[in-house]
Amino acid sequence: MVAPTFTALVAALAVASSAVASPLPTKRAPTWADRQSATIHPGVNTNTAGSCTSNFIFYNGDNIYIGQAAHCAGTGESTSTNGCTSGSLPEGTKVTITGASKQGTLAYSSWIRMQQRGETDANACDYNDFALVLIDPADHDKVNPTVPTFGGPAGLRSSGLSSLEKVYSYGNSILRQGITLLSPKYGVNIQDQGEGWSHNVATVTPGVPGDSGSGFFDGKGLAFGTLSTLQFAPLPASNGVGDLAKELAYARTFSDFADIQLATGTAPFAVALPDLASGLQSSLQNAAGALRNDGGLL
Repeated sequence: MVAPTFTALVAALAVASSAVASPLPTKRAPTWADRQSATIHPGVNTNTAGSCTSNFIFYNGDNIYIGQAAHCAGTGESTSTNGCTSGSLPEGTKVTITGASKQGTLAYSSWIRMQQRGETDANACDYNDFALVLIDPADHDKVNPTVPTFGGPAGLRSSGLSSLEKVYSYGNSILRQGITLLSPKYGVNIQDQGEGWSHNVATVTPGVPGDSGSGFFDGKGLAFGTLSTLQFAPLPASNGVGDLAKELAYARTFSDFADIQLATGTAPFAVALPDLASGLQSSLQNAAGALRNDGGLL
């Protein structure tokens, strides 16, 4: 081995010093389509094993995903709500996305990953109901992350919700036959459950089959949840909403989704329609302490 010269050593140290001093590259969000012309956005329908409502847009690297409930790919009954034991179509399954020219691909399913891992956390098994559908690159120029009607999301909420805190959502079940006036939802959080893994909410109107997976956000436009179940207590026709921060944190424990990010909207959050949550809030003052009883998946 030939010993390096002094000049070569100085040059090498200069290069190393420059590399250390250079800041790490920051992750940039993709360039989004114009909100008015975008055909893929939160709230469009996805169809895997049945029709569901998408929640938010996500990205990592050059990949763009649309979120849905894991149970949208489920192969069991509507009462099969435990993600650690319920059947599912495999990752790699093709998913039809309304507004896309090509099918997406089921890239991540919390149910599948929990089963592969042998998850034993009962709350995760009961409430971690989240999936990511990879959007084909041919459709990237059709995507905008803004929630219809409301704008946002403004970011990700990392804390729990208080009792009777106002919440908002956008459902798009095909049962509504395309009547968009019925899509915006206004309501309140009744109580958190499962050590923060889920929120029991009541909305006008309540979530119905086909609304599964739709996104929820708080009064500041922060995304906090994804619609999972229909519940009969503490109130009839209330809904179980999985905690998005916990669902994303779980996804990030896998190397292929370690850097997954929620895309924020290109328009600010605003409650654009009459706020029906206030009336519902006052009518639920005695409901917060009631016990829960899951009814089934939507």
